[in-house]
Amino acid sequence: MHKTNIQTLDLNFQGYAQAIASYMIPHSDGVVLVESGPGSTLENLEKALGEHGYGLNDVTHVLLTHIHLDHAGAAGALARRGATICVHPVGAPHMLRPEKLIASATRIYGEDMDRLWGTFLPVPADRLRVVEDEEEIVIGALHFVAFSTPGHAEHHHTYCLDGVCFTGDIGGVRLPGPPYLRLPMPPPELHLEKWRRSVQRLRALRPRRLAPTHFGIYDDPDWHLQAIESFLDEVDAWLRELMPAGPDVDEIRERFVAWQDAQGRENGIPDPLLETYEIANPSWMSAAGMLRYWRKFRASQ
Repeated sequence: MHKTNIQTLDLNFQGYAQAIASYMIPHSDGVVLVESGPGSTLENLEKALGEHGYGLNDVTHVLLTHIHLDHAGAAGALARRGATICVHPVGAPHMLRPEKLIASATRIYGEDMDRLWGTFLPVPADRLRVVEDEEEIVIGALHFVAFSTPGHAEHHHTYCLDGVCFTGDIGGVRLPGPPYLRLPMPPPELHLEKWRRSVQRLRALRPRRLAPTHFGIYDDPDWHLQAIESFLDEVDAWLRELMPAGPDVDEIRERFVAWQDAQGRENGIPDPLLETYEIANPSWMSAAGMLRYWRKFRASQ
């Protein structure tokens, strides 16, 4: 089978190696990126492209798995240099007019917004391509197919190319090291049952390799997808035990952070790598997501 040339670009987010990736695939007229990364890593992206002989102006297309800042923040800057930005229909309006997205993030991150994420520029309408479920994206000799995979976010696509599936955040956060993963579960669209169905859909595609944005390309899709399902089971059981007592978001956050830390140590994850896991996927962010999910979808059951 033809092996596509895929390069993992490390965006060195906040000075941490292997926390956020952008995947570069060359073609006859330049390069495709899966994920732009945040605006704060645009210079790092330029440097990483340069190591392969390319520049920002060589990016012809950016395929966004979803529009969260760590995945899509630099897309507008790349669009202004000529790139076409491909995005889920639900995410497209926010790429054109990101004010609500930025305001929501600012409520969470406050004065750290600029340091963490940099500038999020809107994408000009003529540079935005809305991609539907199962739509093929043909770029030179490259043939991507987009698959809607909600659970982490409603506006989430997985893109598959020659047996490699770029799973954004629906594929969890798995960093190079001992086999271990976590799931990012921020508000407002966490939905455990939809996540399960997305994993089932990925399994049916029979991918050879999985490439989560956090971080790297893995050759054991069966283990990886089973690990996601196991994590979903554990979170579900954890919520069923905790939530009937009516904890507030602060208690959920404190207990979940402690649970994640203990789980990581039980799986032999060394402290420096645990720190990178927290940079790639802050455990505290999941508390509000789980609380909203429970109140909206589970409390009345």
